[in-house]
Amino acid sequence: MKNTHPQGSAQTLAGRITEWLTFDNMHHQWLLLAACFWVIFMFMVASKFITLTFKDPDAYSAKQEFLLLTAVPDVGKLPGEKHFPEELKPTGKVLSDSRLVQPLVYMERLELIRNVCRDEALKNLSHTAVSKFVLDRIFVCDKHKILFCQTPKVGNTQWKKVLIVLNGAFPSIEEIPENVVHDHEKNGLPRLSSFSDAEIQKRLKTYFKFFIVRDPFERLISAFKDKFVHNPRFEPWYRHEIAPGIIRKYRRNRTETRGIQFEDFVRYLGDPNHRWLDLQFGDHIIHWVTYVELCAPCEIKYSVIGHHETLEDDAPYILKEAGIDHLVSYPTIPPGITVYNRTKVERYFLGISKRDIRRLYARFEGDFKLFGYQKPDFLLN
Repeated sequence: MKNTHPQGSAQTLAGRITEWLTFDNMHHQWLLLAACFWVIFMFMVASKFITLTFKDPDAYSAKQEFLLLTAVPDVGKLPGEKHFPEELKPTGKVLSDSRLVQPLVYMERLELIRNVCRDEALKNLSHTAVSKFVLDRIFVCDKHKILFCQTPKVGNTQWKKVLIVLNGAFPSIEEIPENVVHDHEKNGLPRLSSFSDAEIQKRLKTYFKFFIVRDPFERLISAFKDKFVHNPRFEPWYRHEIAPGIIRKYRRNRTETRGIQFEDFVRYLGDPNHRWLDLQFGDHIIHWVTYVELCAPCEIKYSVIGHHETLEDDAPYILKEAGIDHLVSYPTIPPGITVYNRTKVERYFLGISKRDIRRLYARFEGDFKLFGYQKPDFLLN
């Protein structure tokens, strides 16, 4: 019997083909979607695995290690001791397989220091002996294997509070009385100088080491204001003993009866023969001597150098690198307080002779170059 509905059969066949194509297309879409989810899942697993392989299994937290791209020779040693090893070991723990590369900015800071330290033309401005004066500036946290070199007028009070808490003297930063922070008989912060030569050597070689810097001239302004103008901690010896000594030696206008001026301070600091007054002033000079004199960055291989101008980023990074970011936080930084203020610098140096400013720069040139601060040509020329 002949098919009397050829058109209907064709329509039915076309409909089935369309349904099959639609189903096949949806099937491929579902397969593609499933494949995408599988790739994302495997990427997450792989990322987690890579992160875990970089962690130090012997540490209670992930202390990152600095990857040396080139061998770095030692440039100094403690009296009577051997040179430190060429490799840098910030945390004292060596990873067998791989090390994390620090963010570029921190690597560049350390590389800059190494390059300046090798510059023979700057040797007198970049090198110093690791003397008791330097070791007195370095505070020790044995519990977490940290050394912190104090550089006054660069937010050091807050870092000392961090270490006081880590050493267990107080349970939190908020509970530390202000009069205890700088009282080294009560704050529980031992100085590196209090250890034997062998113990000093061991700590310098294996502990995490850091300090903070800021623009050298802005730091001097801060020191002058804090010690000779405002003197918030009531330290009368700065005004009644140190200031008169500077005025007697460096004031040009002998009829001037005002207290110490910033111009007097600049002349004192820029004098190549300033050391005879330094000896009279004792350790009070820590507030204005160079970073080189305080921390010996060419002799001691520091793990991280923080900058006051970028402290919002540097403080968390230092805590993380030291492996203590889960134990303590750096105190809140007021907005704008760490920003370099060129207007303030210009105002303080206004009226001071170019000769005196150039002599001041000549003394602090090592600090400017070691830590990448721009030469203040707007003051010198």
